[in-house]
Amino acid sequence: MAENGPLKVALLGAGVVGSQVARVLLAEGDTLESRVGRRLELVGIGVRREGIERAGIDSSLFTTDSMGLVTRGDIDVVIEVIGGIEPARSLVLAAMRSGASVITANKALLAQDMAKLSATANDNEVDLYYEAAVAGAIPIIRPLRESLVGDEIRAVMGIVNGTTNYILDKMTTASLSFEEALQQAQDLGFAEADPTADVEGHDAAAKAAILAGLAFHTDVRQSDVFCEGITSVTADDIAAADAMGCVVKLLAITKLTNDDEPRVIVKVHPTMVPKTHPLASVSGAFNAIFVDSRDAGQLMFLGAGAGGAPTASAVMGDVVTAARNRLRGSAAHVQTGYMKREVAPIGDATARYYISFDVEDRPGVLAACATVFARHNVSLQTVQQSYLEGLERRDGFAARLGVMTHEASETDLAGVLAELAEASFVGTGVNYMRVEGS
Repeated sequence: MAENGPLKVALLGAGVVGSQVARVLLAEGDTLESRVGRRLELVGIGVRREGIERAGIDSSLFTTDSMGLVTRGDIDVVIEVIGGIEPARSLVLAAMRSGASVITANKALLAQDMAKLSATANDNEVDLYYEAAVAGAIPIIRPLRESLVGDEIRAVMGIVNGTTNYILDKMTTASLSFEEALQQAQDLGFAEADPTADVEGHDAAAKAAILAGLAFHTDVRQSDVFCEGITSVTADDIAAADAMGCVVKLLAITKLTNDDEPRVIVKVHPTMVPKTHPLASVSGAFNAIFVDSRDAGQLMFLGAGAGGAPTASAVMGDVVTAARNRLRGSAAHVQTGYMKREVAPIGDATARYYISFDVEDRPGVLAACATVFARHNVSLQTVQQSYLEGLERRDGFAARLGVMTHEASETDLAGVLAELAEASFVGTGVNYMRVEGS
């Protein structure tokens, strides 16, 4: 860094987010200089192929030699928004080893290699910031990493995928089927042509791993996250949730077990959320994250979770912070994994559950059902019975039970479900959904 000269910035990726970041750097130079204390100069943009016009961006900035760009030796900050594991991983590691601080929005890379990336940043005394990786414009990484670091986080629970929230919201408010709501989300640009990563929960699982690592100071990878998507959520599930005073959301959840040596629970799945909970009212493609801590209490973060401008806002916040640190000759030490907590298997996770199933309408059936639950240490909170009419009545099963349990383990729930499936007085198709946020 030349004394009194500009700080040199390299950008990797020129897609929706990258192009917006480039435009901010180029158009807001005076404003950024006043905030940083030194000019930020965009010196190159690494792309896969040249020749694609991006409005407002000088074509001479583009290069296909991304590795040469990040290792040229005079780069102060590298912004990585290309996504995926490779070549992003190699480029980010090379940039830090060449003395550049790194800003990334790459949730997949962070969820796989956070420990390696953090150690490399520390070893080379550079910054690693990633506010945009979890919830777009919502500031959640910095609160967990800095603002609440003196507190004790008890749980983090959030809507971290706008596509699935939009789909479930339309299934609830407009009575659309999953397929209809997905098509509408695609037509509006909220869902990709191939929505698998969103609707199967993989995108949320990567973000859950990042949140869990920050909240509980433990190395957590995406492969550690229990993951269920929303493709099996039906209109009946939405109606059942409404009848219980709940709405269905795809939640990323991380919390600790109640053991003497607490372990980390981290999971993503469709969830019934009571309508009284702040997350229940989050509509459309918005994201929201709910944090429960010992001293600060309950905190809610809400906002746009994706899109070029919102994500670029989070990226640029990190850029300004890293640039200021650069001028001071310091770097924020990245502390991850020092608690070395174990990630617990899903069987040890606990929740409340809503279970619905058809039964014979005769004396003794309700008592027999209660015995099944008791045998597996699952306590019943409420039981609702309704009667089936017309085509709903199958093979003599004339009643439907809807059961809300008290908190129980996934292992005990599995025992209940297996026994109900084999019981002669229970019809086929025992359905259940987890309930969180009471």
